[in-house]
Amino acid sequence: MNEKIRQLKEIIDQTDNLVFFGGAGVSTESGIPDFRSTDGLYNMKYKYPPETIVSHTFFVRKTEEFYEFYKDKMMALDAKPNKAHEKLAQWEREGKCRAVVTQNIDGLHQMAGSKKVLELHGSIHRNYCTKCGKFFDASYVKNSDGIPRCDDCGGLIKPDVVLYEEGLDNQVVSDAIYAIAHADVLIIGGTSLAVYPAAGMIDYFKGNHLILINKSSTPRDGQADLIINDSIGEVFGQL
Repeated sequence: MNEKIRQLKEIIDQTDNLVFFGGAGVSTESGIPDFRSTDGLYNMKYKYPPETIVSHTFFVRKTEEFYEFYKDKMMALDAKPNKAHEKLAQWEREGKCRAVVTQNIDGLHQMAGSKKVLELHGSIHRNYCTKCGKFFDASYVKNSDGIPRCDDCGGLIKPDVVLYEEGLDNQVVSDAIYAIAHADVLIIGGTSLAVYPAAGMIDYFKGNHLILINKSSTPRDGQADLIINDSIGEVFGQL
């Protein structure tokens, strides 16, 4: 165990008020592609750039092409939680982790057993008919032919994920800010801290230890008490 991991372990052992803020890097180790890395979705060749496809305008105007990309690239229903998800769920059971704030939409934290999960960008597991409001699970959407439609009224189904041009859910944001503002330890993992307004939430942290775990450097490295440039699953697997 190297010095930085030992330091991290010591901080975690001594706290019962930890909040975790995670990004795409938490899910890539479960085989889910992120948007910004060299082999991420931004660098794949599509007729339109991914950020255009996952926008509200594109969803409305080119719904079929939206769903083609969304089902293919954003609905990894076979993905399983990795060591990072499992460790966070364990810390919650032990009374250490108060909340997981995530930018991911895959539901893997819940699958691992975490209960207090604040999903800033929504979830692929919640889908609603835009006409009658009926709920549909992810497999209904994934296995539908072309555009998923409501089996009651025929209305268009929309995933409860925050697309570009859409605002974040106010209640989720305020719960996330509250958790971060009241945490003693904030661990930020698997995120480049490039996506706002999510990245700006860490400014509310007033606790004792700010820890950054990410493969590459972030714009907030100067504020951290401890920086570990490694994969989050690798690090948590050693704790």
